[in-house]
Amino acid sequence: MSGSLFIVAAPSGAGKSTLVNALLAEDRGLSVSVSHTTRAPRAGEQDGRHYHFVSRERFLEMQGDGAFLEFAEVHGNLYGTSKAAVAAPMAAGRDVIFEIDCQGAAQLRAVFAGAVSIFILPPSLAELERRLRARGTETDEVVRRRLAAARQEMRNAVQFDYVIINSDFSEALKRMQAVVIASRQRLAQVASTEGALFAELGIRLP
Repeated sequence: MSGSLFIVAAPSGAGKSTLVNALLAEDRGLSVSVSHTTRAPRAGEQDGRHYHFVSRERFLEMQGDGAFLEFAEVHGNLYGTSKAAVAAPMAAGRDVIFEIDCQGAAQLRAVFAGAVSIFILPPSLAELERRLRARGTETDEVVRRRLAAARQEMRNAVQFDYVIINSDFSEALKRMQAVVIASRQRLAQVASTEGALFAELGIRLP
């Protein structure tokens, strides 16, 4: 039995983390993959819960040891997903959800052909800028860079299975939940969890 892999990507400020955290609170069948990063923690972030915060030297050491499934440099910081963070829960039949950038999403899709990918979009560029500035943690120059990067990143939405526009948070969360529920009813997933029933009913996978 193997769990499913959900990949969630979005431009900075689209509400990806807030949506994923709300989804995790509602769905106990999901495990979050905690990535490693060299960026400094933001206010309220905890090491080991939101990210594994490591030095650039330690990250490069892990990268050299082949510890990462994927890694990328985003806005001058390194991010990576360790193999161990994915293998254990999926082998136990748990679904794993990733918050990740577009570079990492492409790498993961290449490794996990059955992964379900979701891209979160803001309702407008103006609202995206408002959300970034509302954080109060970044300079004008950083906000401008993030907006420029967002315009590039959002073009990658066409590579994803599902696109959710986060204009109304409650509605966006419902749509994410719908994607997860529907994905669990795919033939391969049901066959994995209901092997005995399939055998009794004489159902064989093609």
